[in-house]
Parts: sequence; C-alpha cells; structure tokens
Amino acid sequence: MAVERHPRLLPVSEEARVTTIELFFDLVFVFSLTQVTALMADDLTVHGVVRGMLVLAVLWWSWTGYAWLANVVQAEEGLGRVAMFGAMAAMFVLALAVPEAFEDLPGGLPGPVVVAVAYLAVRVLHLTMFFLASDDDPDLRRQVWRFSPSAFGGAAVLLIASQLHGTAQTLAWVAALIVDYLGTILGGASGWRLRSASHFAERHGLIVIVALGESIVAIGVGVAHVPVSWPIVVASVLGLTVAASLWWSYFDVVSIVAERVLRQAEGEARARLARDAYSYLHLPMVAGIVLAALGIEQVLQTVAEESVGLSEPLALLPLAALYWGVALFLLALAAFKYRTWRSVALRRIVVAVIVIALGPLAAELPALAALGLLCAVMVALIASEAVRYMEAREQIRHEEAGPEVHRPQAGDRA
Repeated sequence: MAVERHPRLLPVSEEARVTTIELFFDLVFVFSLTQVTALMADDLTVHGVVRGMLVLAVLWWSWTGYAWLANVVQAEEGLGRVAMFGAMAAMFVLALAVPEAFEDLPGGLPGPVVVAVAYLAVRVLHLTMFFLASDDDPDLRRQVWRFSPSAFGGAAVLLIASQLHGTAQTLAWVAALIVDYLGTILGGASGWRLRSASHFAERHGLIVIVALGESIVAIGVGVAHVPVSWPIVVASVLGLTVAASLWWSYFDVVSIVAERVLRQAEGEARARLARDAYSYLHLPMVAGIVLAALGIEQVLQTVAEESVGLSEPLALLPLAALYWGVALFLLALAAFKYRTWRSVALRRIVVAVIVIALGPLAAELPALAALGLLCAVMVALIASEAVRYMEAREQIRHEEAGPEVHRPQAGDRA
C-alpha cells in the first residue's frame, strides 16, 4: 500500500472513528452553511435560492472528498494532518467569499474568482493526497486518474463562470456541478477504497448534526436583536421541534441499519454504496435542512415585527423553502433507506407529499400557524412510526450488529 512508501501517510483501520481534526474541519463547514443561508436570505427570490443551492453543492463536494480521503489515510497523523489544515484554509476562504460568489462587491479581490480559485485549491490538494496514497495500489491510482478530469473540469468551468454575469453565470455553475457530479459517476467506483464503514457513516451522520445545528443558529439569529415575546418563544419551540423531528427520522433507526449494511459490503460494492447513499443522497438531505432553516428564520422575523402582528402570513418563497425543504429531506431519506437496505419508506414518502400539498393552505395561515401545522405533521409522523414499529425499533437500536443485518419484515414500510 501507499502508506508503506510514505510512512507519514498512515492507513485507516476498519475500527476507526471520527477524529478531532475532522470535527475541527466540520466547523468550517458550519460557517459555510451559515453563509449559504445568509446568501439566500439577502436575495429572497427563486434565482437567489437556486444560487444558494448551487453554492451548497460546491461546498458539499469539497467536504465529501475529504470524508473519503480521511477514510483512507489517518487525518490526525503526518501528511494527513497537513492536508486537512490546508483544505480547511481553502474552504474557509471559499466560505468567506460566498456573499460575492455571483456578484462582486466594490473594492478588494474579485469575489467570483476567489471562490473558483479556492475550490480549485481544495480539489488539487485532495487529488495530490490520493496520488500519494495510491503509490502501491494500482487500482486506486487508476481510479484517481479517472476521477481527475471531473475534478479539474468542474473548477475550470467555475473559473469561466467568474467572468460571466446573470443567468449565463448561473448556468455555468450548473455546468460545473454536472461535470463534477456526473464525471464522478462515469469514472466508476472499482478502485476507490473505503477502509472503515463505521467511520464513513459516522462522518456523514455528524454532518447531518452540523446542518441541524445551523438550523438552530438560524432560529436564534432571526430574533437576536429584538425583545423576547410569547410569539417568539412559541415559534422557537416549534422550529426546534421540527428540527428534532428531522433528527429523529434519520438517527432513530435508519442511520443504524444503513451503517451495518455498509459494514457488511465489501470491495467495489461497498464503494458504490458509500458513493450513492452517502456522497450523493446526503446532499439533498442537507439541502432540505438548510431550506427549512431559511423558512424558520423568516417565521421568527415575521412574528417578531410588532408592526406586522400575528395575523400576517409568511411570504410565499420562505414558506416554500420551509415546507419543500422538509419534504426534500424526507424524500432524500427515503431514497437513502432504499439504496442501503432496499426498504420502501412509504409512510415518509406519503408525508412528504402531504407536506407539499399543504403549502397552499399554509400560505393562507398566519406565519406562526403555518409553522405549527408543519410541526404537527412531523410530530404525527414520528409518533405513528414509534408506535407502529416499536418492537422492530427496540430490536435494531439495542442489538449488536452481528453477521447478518437485521432487516424489517416485508410488510414494514416505516
């Protein structure tokens, strides 16, 4: 293996867990999520939200690449530590420039160019470390070569986008992401290495926590400079309950079984499962949380305005972000569940459709009532699953992962 030629690149074992430097790395991602939310809040239009989601996709692809790298070489040791700190610096600069990702502000460096160059630095460092780690692993080296065109191509298109404006610039960002995301699929997964399934699953579970944490921050930021009132207290508790429901739906059972399935997979099958279920399907989950956070923040701001009163409905776009964000999370979670253990989460799909269908009704309600309605739907979902699948939940949550993964019976559709 490459680590034999490069003693400062130490291999990751199957029993590895997330390290403190990876948690430190995630703090940069926390900041980048707050920047994305602020970017959308400053431009509450369809175009503004689309641009926010494009920036999130670029940040996500930066983060997930190092989740794979830290699963091959130890992040806290030798060159692994150097790479993590270097990537942190590049991602932090990228996050700092997010407000200028599309529109350069007067003075200083050109924001769109800074974003593109910082992203290129993230990818170059990532590829360099994988090249070093693949010296004695021809299959991994070939995989890195197949991956390289999409990595450099995406960054190159972003550089082109930095010289454009308006719709052309937005479309260039879309093209950059297509190059990155589709290129990775076309490159296959036969040579990728996933040394620790538990580490990889834990890494992505923690990033879901990070996104949920950002939603809590959004709740507080929305009313940071106004006196606390009963409407603010009620809206805050409702928003927290929605976030808690998303946490429950992911961590109560689904993440546990998914990790066990990933642990039992081997070779290329494990790499493909990790790529599809975690690298790809966790992005819409995080995007859904970010959109919901944007909506909750706007609810808090609405109820905090004394001149508006409690009868004012939420503006259409924040309402869509709130309801569709939760629905997107549920649908992505259902896809994640099916990809990992081939179980159809029919109940969650139905609830996602109900949430979308309730949008027109919520648009006629006061902002606080619209949030309360969504909260009631999510609590009902969690409560019904907890009662209906009580025995299966207890068995999954309190048994050790054995040679065979516990799979619900065919009739289980939680």
